[in-house]
Amino acid sequence: MTGTAAIIPAKNEDDRIGATVAAALALPGVDLVVVVDDGSTDQTGRVAKAAGAHVVRHSHNRGKAAAMESGAEAVRLLDDEEPRHLLFLDADLGETARTAAPLIEPVAAGEVDMTIAVFTTRVKLGGHGFVVKLAREGVERATGWTPVQPLNGQRCLTRAAFEAARPLAHGFGVETGLTIDLLRKGFRVREVQVEMAHRATGTDWRAQLHRAKQFRDVARALLVRR
Repeated sequence: MTGTAAIIPAKNEDDRIGATVAAALALPGVDLVVVVDDGSTDQTGRVAKAAGAHVVRHSHNRGKAAAMESGAEAVRLLDDEEPRHLLFLDADLGETARTAAPLIEPVAAGEVDMTIAVFTTRVKLGGHGFVVKLAREGVERATGWTPVQPLNGQRCLTRAAFEAARPLAHGFGVETGLTIDLLRKGFRVREVQVEMAHRATGTDWRAQLHRAKQFRDVARALLVRR
């Protein structure tokens, strides 16, 4: 049976990355966890390694899409003859990452090529849903499919699907681009409910800047896929 590798992009998450790695390692079928330390200035990499992860480090922050690509390349180098499926998880999930099994199961069974998480536990966010609306309507226009949580980064996919979607869309546009590209190429995509939760985005200027970057990257991903 094909194994699954969990890939966790992380920047300055030393308070949660240890619990996230431990939870990912406990998932059925997961035999490798790769943390991509994307230019952290704290102890993220050291904590992740101590928790049992294989750590890849970027000397400076290169963004989520680049971290995903680096993680997938690290897995490829560690694969045997049968390439592992790829499970992408956010670094701040903590122990709730243990509930990711429903994302893996349909891919491992050959039912779908990519699963996307839908969180059943909703955290009240500081934003107004502008980026989610942009992504959801953009995916619908491009493919005819309307996702519930188009920006959710918790996804499991086959190596073949991942390679078909490369190069990934830049930065925070990666999820939107990934969904559109795979659906357009005939890959099977399914949303799956999971009981995960991550840190809510706040309302301070840093959070607003983060949302502005998200909006920019999603808009860019949609523009090149019109």
